[in-house]
Amino acid sequence: MSKPDYAQGYWNPFVAGIALGLVLLLTFYIMGTGLGASGAVARTAAVTAHVVDSQAVEKNAYFKEFYKEGANYPLVDWMVFEVIGVFFGGLIAVITAKRFKISVGKGATFPATYRLLLAFGGGIVGGIGTRFAMGCTSGQALSGGATMVLGSWVFMMTVFATAFVAAYFVRKEWQ
Repeated sequence: MSKPDYAQGYWNPFVAGIALGLVLLLTFYIMGTGLGASGAVARTAAVTAHVVDSQAVEKNAYFKEFYKEGANYPLVDWMVFEVIGVFFGGLIAVITAKRFKISVGKGATFPATYRLLLAFGGGIVGGIGTRFAMGCTSGQALSGGATMVLGSWVFMMTVFATAFVAAYFVRKEWQ
């Protein structure tokens, strides 16, 4: 019988889940809001678009909120620092565990370029959906679920059910 992944340098999933729950609780206590990432992406998009055409951004119904009178610079927000921290925390974790390598996760018969194109396309569709939903999956699952929001629970159960059904159709690509 082989060792479980967490016995080979990965965290035990139960310990990681408890740690994440404690971080979420601390975030609610200190920041008054839950975890999420889409706010940082929206702020980065606002700054990038502002460099290209500042007048259009300042007239845009969504982006103008980041540039209203007296507002902080859009990237001066705790969620931006949260996402930067998640990136560097993950990078430090894989480097210190000696698991860092650049690769494309894919099945043996699946071309890497096709996998990257699908990931990029899926990211775009997911990003658009995130803005329509006014929040990301992590915000729905962690923050909405922790506060017992019914819509968040329905959303996450739908995500898991859809993934379970979709896995049947793509399972051969990952073997």
